[in-house]
Amino acid sequence: MAYIRDFGQLGRGDVGLAGGKGANLGELARAGFPVPPGFVLTTAAYADFVESNGLAPRILELATLPPGAHGTDYDGAARRIRALFTGGVMPKEIARELREAYSGLARGTAAPGDGGGADVPVAVRSSATAEDLASASFAGQQDTYLNIRGADDVTAAVIDCWASLWNARAMAYRSREGLDPATVRLAVVVQRMVESDAAGVMFTANPSNGRRDQVVISAAWGLGESVVSGAVTTDDVVLDPASGRVESRSTADKDVMTAYADKGTREQPVPDRQRHQPVLDDSAAAALARQGVAIAEHFGSPQDIEWARSAGEFFIVQSRPVTALPEPSAEAPTEWPLPFPKGMYFRASIVEQLPDPLSPLFADLIDGSVTRSIRALLSEAVGSDVVREGDVSLPTINGYAYYYYSSSGMWRVMGKSLTAMGALARGQAHMGIKGWRDHSHPRYRGLVRRWAAKPLEDLPSSEVLGGISELLDAGTAYYTAVQSVIPIAATSEIMFRSFYDRLVRRAGDPPGQTFLLGYDSEPIRAEKSLFDLAAWTRGHPELAAALASGPAGSIAASVRTGERPAGVDSGEWEQWRTRFQRHLDRFGHAVYNLDFVNPVPADDPSALLETLKFFLRGEGHDPHERQQHSAGRREDQSRAISARLDPVRRAAFTRLLRWAQRAAPVREDALADVGLAWPLMRRMLLELGRRLVDSGIIADPADVFWLRLDELRNAIEFGLATPGASITGAERPVRADAVEQRKMLWRGQRKAAAPQLLPESRWMERAFGSMMPARSQDQCGDTFSGVGASSGQVTAPARVLGGPEDFASMRPGEVLVARMTTPAWTPLFAMAAGVVTDVGGPLSHSSIVAREYGIPAVLGTGVATQRLASGQQVRVDGDAGTVTVERAEA
Repeated sequence: MAYIRDFGQLGRGDVGLAGGKGANLGELARAGFPVPPGFVLTTAAYADFVESNGLAPRILELATLPPGAHGTDYDGAARRIRALFTGGVMPKEIARELREAYSGLARGTAAPGDGGGADVPVAVRSSATAEDLASASFAGQQDTYLNIRGADDVTAAVIDCWASLWNARAMAYRSREGLDPATVRLAVVVQRMVESDAAGVMFTANPSNGRRDQVVISAAWGLGESVVSGAVTTDDVVLDPASGRVESRSTADKDVMTAYADKGTREQPVPDRQRHQPVLDDSAAAALARQGVAIAEHFGSPQDIEWARSAGEFFIVQSRPVTALPEPSAEAPTEWPLPFPKGMYFRASIVEQLPDPLSPLFADLIDGSVTRSIRALLSEAVGSDVVREGDVSLPTINGYAYYYYSSSGMWRVMGKSLTAMGALARGQAHMGIKGWRDHSHPRYRGLVRRWAAKPLEDLPSSEVLGGISELLDAGTAYYTAVQSVIPIAATSEIMFRSFYDRLVRRAGDPPGQTFLLGYDSEPIRAEKSLFDLAAWTRGHPELAAALASGPAGSIAASVRTGERPAGVDSGEWEQWRTRFQRHLDRFGHAVYNLDFVNPVPADDPSALLETLKFFLRGEGHDPHERQQHSAGRREDQSRAISARLDPVRRAAFTRLLRWAQRAAPVREDALADVGLAWPLMRRMLLELGRRLVDSGIIADPADVFWLRLDELRNAIEFGLATPGASITGAERPVRADAVEQRKMLWRGQRKAAAPQLLPESRWMERAFGSMMPARSQDQCGDTFSGVGASSGQVTAPARVLGGPEDFASMRPGEVLVARMTTPAWTPLFAMAAGVVTDVGGPLSHSSIVAREYGIPAVLGTGVATQRLASGQQVRVDGDAGTVTVERAEA
């Protein structure tokens, strides 16, 4: 036959002939899986029907809509195309082969419960060439017809399936996926019906958490189409397929089921005795799961399977790859056990820069590093007997870092608070702005330069690890020193604004923040550098077009390799690449998150390139002009206010203002350089990772971040992190399973909202809650509050960002929502209409930069990333310090 293929004649490579559904069913049948008998009317039949009726030009004319069209825009075209198909004439040869194949199916062995006969019931299913693929499922875009009997009705159902290739939903979906309508074809699967007593779907990997070691089954009484369409409530079972153990079960109140009608299907009530009865018991679910795993292993990827059961036997009626499966994730923790009793745990200070659970290696290294830096600082400032062994540490709870102070240590530190404030005021222990400028910053920079000059590839692994520890200690000590700059900047601003608001400001005067804007700082200098690069790039149109249209990830890879994009002059490319590299050399150490598992812009500049593309499109404001405007307004208002004050208030106003203006930019400069050592540390760690890959310890160099410190030390001690070392006879990396389990646990932990204070108690909240950088997580309702850090109001869609991996999704005019921001996030503020964070206060980085940009900010909400979703319309009120979800009217 020219147009018909039995399942046994097809395999997974026949998508062009049989469509995705038909090819997969053929593959399953040939592999011996229990597939009800059937055949495929190939795409050649569709093509010949369209050609013989002269439909192709008209179809393409109707199906070609402007880019960005939605499903409803295609409704009229879909109706007219369907009329073209139903008014067409089936070519005689196709009609003859279809009748003969259907008759042959009727003469074959009866499927359970169907009775056989000349009018055997069949399912007629669309099988498009762009369907059930590993890259995109396109599932449910075309039509299926059940319980079709008789050759005439089968022929009519086939034509309806062909027409459904052009329904509004399918055309809009293909347009979004960028698929050329001229290339799509449709085959039709005709398959003996299974008159099932139960049916459903099965995922051989858990689609909710991505775990490949769980099978999820949804089951209902009757036929399975109602499960796929969502028309009935299902039982849901999650199993461990290796052991067959049911890990969770939800048994629904199943009030309706789908059953055969005289023609097609109908819904009918479930008998009372079955409504609350599980459709599958544990042994049946385990047997079905084993079959699903076998199918997944055969295809080599997780599968979305439709199944049916008749007379106690399972049948497979469809299998497609699971697409867009998330990375495996454990369950989010709900308990917060304390590692040490008789103490207090805080998520503040350096922990604000660690919004996510820590990677294992960083957690092991940072604990001792922070402890040493705090003890050294306090020892110099208030005496060596105040903080004792075990008084302070940085443990993790469910992966999240906490400052821990023993109860006795906390009381001793609090008893020395006045002494500490005096030491800060005197600049003792290299604290304060002068200590940062003259000691901490040059010492840190010098150490980074010394290690950067060493030939990394030639160093013994033990020396490399020692260097990593030394650099991290230097970074931690630097951050501790920066923590002494922050209160000076904060105090200076608070005192100036308090004096101004109470004793100077009159109706019509600008807010106090006006007098602190328009100054240079490292984040603002970085923004101006990127803007200037975009301006230079626009002078080279071909280069600008390539950079503006190319994916940021691909451009970042080209920056690393030097391979120029297609169509770009090599000289222009090298000039641009040199300029961009200079930008990265100066500003690329800014951290998104202090955990060194996260790349910095110097490692992966994709996020910066998204902002560069934004500037190339001319969508951003000129930061030079914005800064000049702010500085001009600041100076004009300063002169005007000063001129009207009496001598005493003028002197106080001038002295407090100059103090605040000197301190505020230093804070941002100091914070921006916390990550000076991070690009080098990451290179050193990845060098150790490459050595461990060669030794068979881990599968990928980046897996080194997921080892424990003692594991890394042991590998080095036994020479397994030495170039050329290997484990004799090792077939796979020995820590691969442990690394994957730790990543899965980390992803689950990341879903949790870590309490700001532990143990969770009312007295802790009353005593220390106001000092924490986030509000309570118990806020309910559509409005929640934080700190109004930059004035103004805006209503716009939210964009929730977990980190730089999400930056490409940010669109101009959206509200940036994040757990926290660092100076590395500054480029996004050029796009944002407002800023909302879980963590932060009126003097944090987010507030200072938001004021520079003139956008409202509400910080320290504690709940924003848990309560908001991207695309939700939100109102941000930076004056009231509230965020409100705008509900659409019914």
